[in-house]
Amino acid sequence: MWDGRMRSKLSSLSVLGRTYFSWYSVKSTQLVELGALTSPTMASDFSSRPTRIQTVDAATPTNPNFRALFSSGFCSCSYISPSSKRDILNAPSEESSQHVANDDQVSGDDNDNGEEYEEDVNIKQLSITDEGVIRDVDAIVDILRGFGDVNRIQVKNKLEHCRIKVSEELVVAVLSRVRNDWEAAFTFFVWASKQPGYAHSVREYHSMISILGKMRKFDTAWALIDEMRGGATGSSLVTPQTLLIMIRKYCAVHDVGKAINTFHAHKKFGFNVGLEEFQNLLSALCRYKNVKDAEYLLFCNKDVFPFNTKSFNIILNGWCNIIGSLRDAERIWKEMTQRGISHDAVSYASIISCYSKARHLYKVLRLFDNMKQMKIEPDRKVYNAVIHALAKGGLLKEASHLIKCMEEKGIIADVVTYNSVIKPLCKARKFDEARAVFEELLQRGLFPTIQTYHAFLRFLRTEEEIFELLERMRRMGCNPTTDTYIMLIRKFCRWRQLDNVSKIWREMSESGISPDRSSYIVLIHGLFLNGKLEDAYKYYLEMKEKELLPEPKIDEVLQAWLAGKPMIQGYTNGLSENQSDCSGEGKNSRSLPKKIDQKIDFRRQPEVRRVSRASGFSFWKQ
Repeated sequence: MWDGRMRSKLSSLSVLGRTYFSWYSVKSTQLVELGALTSPTMASDFSSRPTRIQTVDAATPTNPNFRALFSSGFCSCSYISPSSKRDILNAPSEESSQHVANDDQVSGDDNDNGEEYEEDVNIKQLSITDEGVIRDVDAIVDILRGFGDVNRIQVKNKLEHCRIKVSEELVVAVLSRVRNDWEAAFTFFVWASKQPGYAHSVREYHSMISILGKMRKFDTAWALIDEMRGGATGSSLVTPQTLLIMIRKYCAVHDVGKAINTFHAHKKFGFNVGLEEFQNLLSALCRYKNVKDAEYLLFCNKDVFPFNTKSFNIILNGWCNIIGSLRDAERIWKEMTQRGISHDAVSYASIISCYSKARHLYKVLRLFDNMKQMKIEPDRKVYNAVIHALAKGGLLKEASHLIKCMEEKGIIADVVTYNSVIKPLCKARKFDEARAVFEELLQRGLFPTIQTYHAFLRFLRTEEEIFELLERMRRMGCNPTTDTYIMLIRKFCRWRQLDNVSKIWREMSESGISPDRSSYIVLIHGLFLNGKLEDAYKYYLEMKEKELLPEPKIDEVLQAWLAGKPMIQGYTNGLSENQSDCSGEGKNSRSLPKKIDQKIDFRRQPEVRRVSRASGFSFWKQ
């Protein structure tokens, strides 16, 4: 009995403590001084609050009848607290954050609305019809492909003698192809700027700045922005979108302080700083999982930037769809009600999506009915979230009926609507129903997206099925992306099919996709877990040669393994003779102390010059 009473008291204290701290986390923001956004102290406090997502893999049984399902062919998390202490230089890159979702989970793709930032669209989604430009792009990419393996002077000489006419279309296309090798991209960018009859426009500058920001070369990116200003006589090419790119890249590495300082740069460039710019800052913070920081900024600047529904929707969506915290989402929802901030269709779409992912079908339907009572017309995103919840709950007929009701009201179902049904069906291994929905999608003249194919690829369990589906994807014009290859590398490593891992890695390079940081991390981790330490070390060296920061834990383990393996020198010498697969680092580079080696090889270090505000705005300290 004593134990029972103690457990009851401890449970009550736990609930009371959670209630108090939840209330205090919101109310304390009201005590912050007015204009806290302009406080450099507050900005510096944020820079030590990184976040990340961890995933756990789950295996599912094989479906022996899966091949027959596609006889007709195809057309075209646990949240880690920001208070965790971790070196900001080792925070995941932007792409690493995007690729971290597990290949057997669909929680991260439940609402694939296909939204991308403008600078990412510019350098990733290109459609070139001129065959001459395509040949020139291939020729330049072939020259730049060996940038890390040969003398860089030779590469520059080849560029000087290639006699290719430079155009805006060609520059953006080349930058897209080499976006994961910042040195090669920047070398080409500088060379192109010197060609007669050509000058970079805003689009090319934004593409290059985006690449530099992704690789943490922020000083070089700011130098390009300074170049865009045009000096005393030329007109400035800098736009608010330029600064927004930098804000997003700082948010991607969780350097919130510098993101806020970049926000202040609007005044330095003569741009207005209004509610829209502030909401762009909040969106960038939430997009890269800095939701707690964004919420803090929203509350402590309520007198500078008054509360409205859109600002709260940004925070609500961050907790609902980026972090996936139902408790914090409900807290923000109640906060909006208490402060008299009205909920709109976007608010309902976010909270319904969160309940849908948590499998709270009753609450989803209750909120959907509340919208009708409040006379708020559901939009496509609301319908998609409800349809997804119904399909996830096994109510396929009800989901189909809701699609018909949606179209009767003039809202046409799109590919995301059908993906909302296909994904939970695939996860439940109901492939017959998933195929029926897929065929209906084709009959309506809609084109499957890469997310549609990913839904099937995640749950295939034989190599024959996987490669057959990949081939059909290519034939119908839907080419695999980096996410696709990362998913398959992880899957084959788990199955211990290292030959297929090598095959996928080769196909990725042959298809024109340059491996990024997260690709190398997944490959090295998979090889390491399969006991292929020498192969893992080879790709580790190749990754460092491309100046991609290794995962700290893998870096530590491989260095420990290397210290206890004297014969690695002979292995490295052998690799030096075959420059196709490794960086060729020799004995001398590893014999130096770590601190000295880091100072010498400065190209591997992120650029960390401070951005400060003193007597106005200064880009960096002297």
